[in-house]
Amino acid sequence: MPMTELEMIKTLAEEGNMRKAAERLFLSQPALSQRLQAIEKEWETLLFIRSQKGLEPTPAGEIVIAYAKEAIVERAETFEMIRAMEGKIHGTLKIACASIIGQTWLPQVLKEYVERYPDAQISLMTGWSSEIVKALNEREAHIGIVRGQTDWKGRKMHLFRDQLYLVDREITALEQLKETKRPFIQFKSDSSYHREIQYWWQRHFSKKPGRQITVDQIETCKQLAINGIGYAILPAITLTGNEPVNKIPLLNSDEEFELTRDTWLIGYDSAFELKQVTAFTEIVQAHARRIDI
Repeated sequence: MPMTELEMIKTLAEEGNMRKAAERLFLSQPALSQRLQAIEKEWETLLFIRSQKGLEPTPAGEIVIAYAKEAIVERAETFEMIRAMEGKIHGTLKIACASIIGQTWLPQVLKEYVERYPDAQISLMTGWSSEIVKALNEREAHIGIVRGQTDWKGRKMHLFRDQLYLVDREITALEQLKETKRPFIQFKSDSSYHREIQYWWQRHFSKKPGRQITVDQIETCKQLAINGIGYAILPAITLTGNEPVNKIPLLNSDEEFELTRDTWLIGYDSAFELKQVTAFTEIVQAHARRIDI
């Protein structure tokens, strides 16, 4: 039955009088009597015995009255639960994130998120920036964190920019790259990253590196450089400052960083309206403002 009819049954049972019940429900007696007849027709049984003394519930009526009272209480409790949820973050937060961010910066962000919103769930996938965009377009993720220049038509928030360094155990100046026979260690990444490295190299050197090693992960690249196997160009976000290597900034003639890498938060407007996404965005932006790289 609709809630209004449940309220009628409850009120009739409490008042035991058609006139008083009608006054309480702001109805006329004929209107209430007509509604009661329709309810009894729906239940296919008599719910109240009418007499000069008032209304007396039938055995079937007692069952329906109990049902009505329970349904009204459950409805009120459900509303209370919904109101209580208004101040909480629920649901699943689906993130698609560039692998380098997922390995270095994001864990601290997620740590704060799960501590502040323990009722929320997290789904995280990592990959190259092109894979992040694909996941958003296919609605596999609410938001994405990408690196470099990304052709994204939706909402796009700049988080931070980090510099790139040449990292090596032996090389102490960029000029030494012209003569060194040490291998250049590179990691597989999206095409824009490698293109930027190639353009930088061509601006400063007349020939390509003599020896090269290519690995599949940036962490592998870093560990090979730390262990003295060769040199690598790595973003600052991957470096803690405690590595036993020379960290040489890639500066231009004006002593400004010539190679940098931007990190962006992207997604569709509809996704940013979700409470769990809004909460995550606030934490991400706060961490981005504190970053020092």
